[in-house]
Amino acid sequence: MTKLKAPSLLVIAIVLTGWWLPAARGSAQQRRPNIIFIYADDMGYGDLGCYGAKAIKTPNIDHMAAEGLRLTSFYSVSPICTPSRAALMTGRYAARMGIDQMQLRNVLFPTDKTGLPQSETTVARALKDRGYATACIGKWHLGRVSPHRPIDHGFDYYFGIPYSNDMSPTPIMRNGDVIEEPAKQETLTRRYTEEAISFIERTKGRSFFLYLAHTMPHIPLHASDQFRGKSAGGLYGDVIEELDWSVGEVLKELKRAGLDRDTIVFFSSDNGPWYQGSAGPLRGRKGWTFDGGVREPGIVRWPGNIRPGGVSDEPVATVDFFATVMALAGTKDPASASKQPLDGKSILPFLLGQERKGPENLYLFFDGPYLQTARAGRWKIHVARWNIPRYTAASGQQKNLLLAKPELYDMNVDLGESYDVAAEQANVIKGLKSRIISALRTFPKEIQQANSELLEGR
Repeated sequence: MTKLKAPSLLVIAIVLTGWWLPAARGSAQQRRPNIIFIYADDMGYGDLGCYGAKAIKTPNIDHMAAEGLRLTSFYSVSPICTPSRAALMTGRYAARMGIDQMQLRNVLFPTDKTGLPQSETTVARALKDRGYATACIGKWHLGRVSPHRPIDHGFDYYFGIPYSNDMSPTPIMRNGDVIEEPAKQETLTRRYTEEAISFIERTKGRSFFLYLAHTMPHIPLHASDQFRGKSAGGLYGDVIEELDWSVGEVLKELKRAGLDRDTIVFFSSDNGPWYQGSAGPLRGRKGWTFDGGVREPGIVRWPGNIRPGGVSDEPVATVDFFATVMALAGTKDPASASKQPLDGKSILPFLLGQERKGPENLYLFFDGPYLQTARAGRWKIHVARWNIPRYTAASGQQKNLLLAKPELYDMNVDLGESYDVAAEQANVIKGLKSRIISALRTFPKEIQQANSELLEGR
């Protein structure tokens, strides 16, 4: 295993390596791209230099953005951990997988015996079926016990804490074995990075998928001695800067191994910032379906394939990852790779600059079993909202309330969701509400029941 000298930043990144597009390489030999997805936990939209951060320095991620495409309307489809990760892994909303099965009233806990069901196809399973080596390093949070673990869902190798780092116990697991408990959390970012580089080194001769899901900056915050006390952003800033270092080390390894131009890297986070961190100009935080809870940093880098220095405000989402990866792996019909109908769509032509816009899609934002907001194009509609914010002393009395009248925000000009234009856009409201209701009718009966007021037009 390669020993690294220092740690730095948390992030979502997908690295797809290979010379899959003939125009990209001009070689007769064909190799399906390898994939690395680096995922941050509770990182805010405004926590990176390339998204406006001043107190926190992120030179490696900023350079990654300069070498690729920076997405300014990139969404997770949930404001909390478990359902956001389920959507990323499967291309489907967690609300389709069972309220109790996925513990959608909150998130999965260490004592839960349920998790991501075997009836779902993960991107790891689909890629493994196509000959890929697969590894999950870091936070899983889709089930701790068989048959819900990473190694039960298509990953050949797992290393990390299987859920959030504020839960107890906090074991580090390798595959199905506990190798340390409690985890020395100040070492996590460095050790995850070392594990990621080791995986690249030992599998670089074949196509691989690496899902690098950092534990940080979820609280409790931990940084190594090399980074602690170094950031103007306090301990939170130290943690982000260590994650930034981590991203840089992974990109260095790709260059060292000769895989740089064969690799597409995505970077993002599972939801908005919790108690610390910045949502930038966005309204809301983790636990809210305002954009501050669900709009995330999104960076895609693939030298020779994605034009450097690009910035796009086109709305796309993590739920599109499954279909996009299947297209990259050469599957003509990406939906055929899953046992279940997909909610996401391939955004590959958009990422490669072959199309100016992403595919038409209505992105649904659930919190728990409740559909609260949705976005299509420039418009975001709000149909329901919590009466009390999450993570407060009164959260036990939280109720989902249908809004008396839907609210509509023009996200092209109103990042803060501050100016309701529903009265001036009655036809837009009518069309979006009709699409939401049609979509909800495809969900399980328990989800339809949870949203019965919305479906009945009360």
